[in-house]
Amino acid sequence: MGIVNVTPDSFSDGGRHASVDAAVAHGLALVAEGADILDVGGESTRPFSEPVAEDEELRRVAEVVRRLAAESGVPVSIDTSKARVAAQAVALGAEIINDITGLDGDPDMIRVARDSGAAVCAMHMQGTPQTMQVEPRYDDVVTDIHRYLAARRDALVAAGIPLARICLDPGIGFGKTHEHNLDLMRHADRFLDLGTPILVGHSRKGFLAKVIERSLGRPATLAERDAATTGAACGLAARGIHIVRVHAVGLVRAALELVAATGP
Repeated sequence: MGIVNVTPDSFSDGGRHASVDAAVAHGLALVAEGADILDVGGESTRPFSEPVAEDEELRRVAEVVRRLAAESGVPVSIDTSKARVAAQAVALGAEIINDITGLDGDPDMIRVARDSGAAVCAMHMQGTPQTMQVEPRYDDVVTDIHRYLAARRDALVAAGIPLARICLDPGIGFGKTHEHNLDLMRHADRFLDLGTPILVGHSRKGFLAKVIERSLGRPATLAERDAATTGAACGLAARGIHIVRVHAVGLVRAALELVAATGP
């Protein structure tokens, strides 16, 4: 899954693809590099980010979704927690609703997903982007999040969304400490018994930088974060994870293909 941030303030590439033409060009480039899905978002959800008004989010993403759905040749996902944004994006050609609130943040989101026929990805987040990194706590992070995702899966199915249209995401970096993130990466295969595709979005995140900075003795560059992302993606694939959401699609795709060609 290639990331298309149509935002001025995302943590890694905010502002680089904020215009429609730049975002569409970036999405098409990701497909050329090997992206199987494009995830378009118009609101940064980095820690302590401020919410974006619904109309502004729609202004940012609507034309990008329409053009990528028509031109890319791959499914387009809308990364939003707002039901109206999701509904309009699906009407414009998006096939997936990717919601960091687990489709629980907007009371109309489940109805939109059910009635539109879109696939959904429900993510775990402790708190909100404004609060999630203020002392996140769990009894056992893997067990607690597994229990949450199982409950969300069951709630979505009970609401009329077929299991075959549901993907689940443990929410790396969303209300987790450095050690929580590492535990989730180590035990990502624990989520496979939920019976849905599992998506992990670890790309360029701070916990990866911390790991490599210990050996470098200095801050990690963007290229080094991409290298860490790639290595982690190979580990996730080895554990059976179905979808990795990344910025540097070409690098990750090449590594995964090499592992597949040389593995058992």
